[in-house]
Amino acid sequence: MIQGPEPEATRRSAGTTESSRANRRWWDRNADDYQREHGDFLGDDRFVWGPEGLDEAEAGLLGPADGLKGLDVLEIGAGAAQCSRWLAARGARPVALDLSHRQLQHARRIDLGGAGGADPAAGPALVQADAGVLPFADASFDLACSAYGALPFVADTARVHREVARVLRPGGRWVFSVTHPVRWAFPDEPGPEGLTAVSSYFDRTPYVEQDDRGLAVYVEHHRTLGDRVREITAAGLRLVDVVEPEWPEWNDQEWGGWSPLRGRLLPGTAVFVCLAP
Repeated sequence: MIQGPEPEATRRSAGTTESSRANRRWWDRNADDYQREHGDFLGDDRFVWGPEGLDEAEAGLLGPADGLKGLDVLEIGAGAAQCSRWLAARGARPVALDLSHRQLQHARRIDLGGAGGADPAAGPALVQADAGVLPFADASFDLACSAYGALPFVADTARVHREVARVLRPGGRWVFSVTHPVRWAFPDEPGPEGLTAVSSYFDRTPYVEQDDRGLAVYVEHHRTLGDRVREITAAGLRLVDVVEPEWPEWNDQEWGGWSPLRGRLLPGTAVFVCLAP
């Protein structure tokens, strides 16, 4: 965890380099706590799209599960590669990419523990890299996916979509989930105080936590729904669906600002389903 004084939360500009550096360090510091707190919900080899608990096994947003066998798949912002491990169990050939070395160490820990087989080679390939500069050749993958990975933390998300379009094969699918854009108008609180809009939905100023020197230690970036659509189409991709998961009755957990109270009134997650030409 961050040592010393609590960081100051503010809204200010933060570019690509500052955002990448801050978030890589934040996830390296906090990966242990994140996996400890959310590991049971995420599982070792489960593909869940967000805090609501929408499961790919039921949603089928990547296509029929029996059609994943033999596909080359890139997971962006993979964390401990839970989603990639689910894909591997269905015969896909996943590559799990993340900016954080510590998150990928947790992926290797899970593989060594047996979820992907006692042999770590049975789990997904692990790559540490920035989502805006994918270290792969053109047309390398049949499918790309990201469950709350990378995109909320990247200053230039248009570049990420262009990179994904570049590495996808013709007809490939790109599916990603992010915080629903409308949530940015509301406080990130799970209780009643999180139900009143306090800022403009159209204010795209990044959320920044900074230290006492003014250096960013954590950054999130906001895009409106229209921004997301325009970035997707500008990359040459075709948007075919936007899924807004409803909060299910069985889910009684709170995850940051996501909660049963808010989830039954406001969308918390948006999942975008796109196709390459």
